[in-house]
Amino acid sequence: MSNIRVVLIEDHDLTRIGLHAALEQVKEIDVVGEAANGRQGWQVLRETQPDVAVIDIGLPDIDGIELSQRLKQSQKDSELLDTKVLILTMNTSKEIVLAAFAAGADSYSIKDVTLETLVNAIKITHEGNAWIEPTVARVVLEQMQSGQLSDLVMDVEAPEPIHDTRAIEALDEDTQQMVDSSSLTPKELEVLELIVAGCNNAQIAERLYVTVGTVKTHVRSILNKLCANDRTQAAVRALRSGLVD
Repeated sequence: MSNIRVVLIEDHDLTRIGLHAALEQVKEIDVVGEAANGRQGWQVLRETQPDVAVIDIGLPDIDGIELSQRLKQSQKDSELLDTKVLILTMNTSKEIVLAAFAAGADSYSIKDVTLETLVNAIKITHEGNAWIEPTVARVVLEQMQSGQLSDLVMDVEAPEPIHDTRAIEALDEDTQQMVDSSSLTPKELEVLELIVAGCNNAQIAERLYVTVGTVKTHVRSILNKLCANDRTQAAVRALRSGLVD
């Protein structure tokens, strides 16, 4: 039986180098490529067509969720072979977990697992089964039982900044209650304020000293929590509800 061909897509150099070195010691695995960002990762995936792509979520330029979705779409269009996606991240928030699986991820693991556990996750993923980190498995199970997982639609491409004019009217009672209970984090509120100010993802990343991939992750979470279809709707709801002045 041939070895499992793996590509590592991780922007943190020490983490990527450490993973590469560790996996190279495993007889059943061959690391056939690596990349430090989403665009490089996409090129490596097309060139190597690995069995399993181990992808971080918070990548610069194209984040891990968007990259997973692009890979799965290419498989539907018969452009790539059946590469499986194993998300490897420290993010266990409900919104990100669901976004990853909605984008087509096959498995989900956190970074602080043992090498033995990671190798097992890669093998299970390669076999066509899902390996899900126990701390997030409950989230996936609840969504599958409610039938909501397959209905998730995430904003992949970053829309243009808001330039159109809309009347800022009061929210209806149900929407106001939804916004009030949205529990945006302090960082998400900062991102939301910059969205309202008309900043695009690159500008937000520059102002907050984070990567574009991190900004996209925050934007997806904001859209989910505000039940908004796009950035403009999120901005309007933020202004109407008083979340942002």
